[in-house]
Amino acid sequence: MNLQEKILSAFVGKVVRKDLAFLVKGNLPVPTYVLEYLLGQYCASDDEQIIEEGLEKVKDVIRNNYVHRAEAEEIKGKIREKGRYRVIDKITVALNDSIANQYEASFANLGLSRIPIADQFVIDNPKLLSGNGVWCIVTINYLSSDTAKIRWEIDTLKPIQISSVDLDEFIRQREMFTTEEWIDFLMHTVGLSPELLNRREKLIVLARLLPHVENNFNFMELGPKGTGKSHVFQELSPYGVLVSGGDVTSARLFVKYSGNKELLGLVGYWDVVAWDEFEQQKGKTVDPVMIDTMQNYLANKSFNRGKGAHEASASMAFVGNTKHTVPYMLKNSHLFESIPVAFIKGAFLDRIHLYNPGWEIKMLKKDSFSKGYGLITDYIAAILHELRKLDYSGNISNYVKFDGSLSERDHLAIRKTFSGMTKLLYPNGKYTEEEVLELIDFAAESRKRVKDQLYIIDETFKAEPAKFEYLELKTGNTRQVETLERIENPIYPALIIKDEELSLSTECNQRKEEVAEKKARPRIGQLPEKQINIRLNQKGISYRSLFADYLKDAKQITITDPFIRLPYQIRNLLDFIQMLIDTNIHPELLDIVLKTQNEDSGIPEMIDVLDDIAEDLQSYGVQFKYSFDAAHDRSVVADNGWSISLGRGLDIFEPFGKYALAQAKQENRRCKEFTVIYMKSN
Repeated sequence: MNLQEKILSAFVGKVVRKDLAFLVKGNLPVPTYVLEYLLGQYCASDDEQIIEEGLEKVKDVIRNNYVHRAEAEEIKGKIREKGRYRVIDKITVALNDSIANQYEASFANLGLSRIPIADQFVIDNPKLLSGNGVWCIVTINYLSSDTAKIRWEIDTLKPIQISSVDLDEFIRQREMFTTEEWIDFLMHTVGLSPELLNRREKLIVLARLLPHVENNFNFMELGPKGTGKSHVFQELSPYGVLVSGGDVTSARLFVKYSGNKELLGLVGYWDVVAWDEFEQQKGKTVDPVMIDTMQNYLANKSFNRGKGAHEASASMAFVGNTKHTVPYMLKNSHLFESIPVAFIKGAFLDRIHLYNPGWEIKMLKKDSFSKGYGLITDYIAAILHELRKLDYSGNISNYVKFDGSLSERDHLAIRKTFSGMTKLLYPNGKYTEEEVLELIDFAAESRKRVKDQLYIIDETFKAEPAKFEYLELKTGNTRQVETLERIENPIYPALIIKDEELSLSTECNQRKEEVAEKKARPRIGQLPEKQINIRLNQKGISYRSLFADYLKDAKQITITDPFIRLPYQIRNLLDFIQMLIDTNIHPELLDIVLKTQNEDSGIPEMIDVLDDIAEDLQSYGVQFKYSFDAAHDRSVVADNGWSISLGRGLDIFEPFGKYALAQAKQENRRCKEFTVIYMKSN
């Protein structure tokens, strides 16, 4: 059973093909969850005929009931003529506490305002009062009586969201999927094709769901335009609201006044308040009172406005665009440089639980979006809402113990991120030791990214530096955590804290040592035996940096790699051989042996390919031989005594675009995760 079949079997009636919403939506300014609510009713099937018929029904509903602003008067006419009509519109309710003493509704597209609405509708759906509007299916009556003071009457109102879900059933169904399948399922659910993303990129995308699944989670993601940063906050959930960062006021967020009454702002009604375009804008100033109120809320889940203190559970998400590349920011400023200046201070930024590296996600293109089945956004939104009631943060203490130098805010941030990622990936609480450490590393790195920049922005944080490492309780091993961008850019002064203040990770020190080694140009006899671990998505790695120093005086080199078959793998082999010719002190004496494997049906074609390579290399004086008897282990063994064990063989790079600079220079490519071990024989 493949993944799509498992999805349809496990969540019958709760899934939809993710490309259907795009087929229906067109230019309609309506959230995806509204469309998928309708698609889930008519198109939750893998039968193409049922899907086609369902699409027509959904289009009919949109055509006949969705209110376009340009057609508002025509719809009003239909309501008057028929006396009763159903519409889909965004509804906002306010209390008229004058003589009328009643709730009154406004229709965003239909243009009606101050229409009386029954108290029960508001009691059942308090988000109608939030000021940001709720998409609803509403039946409107028209009162034609001469005695009617108001012609419009709201007969029925149903918010477009599932009223209840069975969380236990959702958790049980997790058992049907492997971890890799479940992650891919979630990627389909958020609308992206999992085939185009690696494991780390998928975790970064799924981290955008953390504010939806954790109460009072403080999230920030900055990165290039077009990477989908705000998508899950705008399109995914009726429990979240996306606001423009330049239009946020303290009253809108926290408390506003209507006469003598205090009315809660957005944080009182929504699970997530996301600030879009959270970046410095010319001519825009930020109310310092709002920043102070915000800081208190981010830290204490409460705020003081008006007559007293108020508590809320809404998470805050800040998403914006970066102005420069990561290397530029690390060299010249810091990773928070693009946010409004008023927020660039330690007291505010120290409250951020996770800084998501949006620059690691590729710009979304047409083929980036899912064409497979995922959960209806309305259903997954309701599940995430229910998962907020669970707390897995305490589980982390069963596996690791972090260094005592971490502040309480560091610990809290790591625990909350771990808890949220556990809810998303392992809601049944079942994971391997390796899987739990993966989440712990991700949580710690996400917090360390914040802390590293605080040392640059606010000197007072250097007085008590945090050492991001932990003890594995099961093995007794100590494991250090480092951000990927710091590993890739270890020599930029803005990132380096004095050793007596903060010890750098093993990986970062290795990179610094490698830079120093290259400058010193050590003799072969001085090269160390060592092991290096390359992170997923890490840049700055090439065959030359990994192998040249260890192979430059070798005459015979044996490459064992069972996977030299596909075109890109053959290209890797050619790049490796080119590196040997460029760096070896006597390339005309090189004798290269390849040990590989292949299916019986593929061997004849590969013989032709490898014979062509051998013939071409003869013109360079290089002897090339091959065989199809490779062992599973991958290595490079030289006659100078060095044996280099390769976890992934020569296949160390992630796929890259046909016209990307990575095509011309290996250091520009992102790497797969792998280990290299250098050993010298006696």
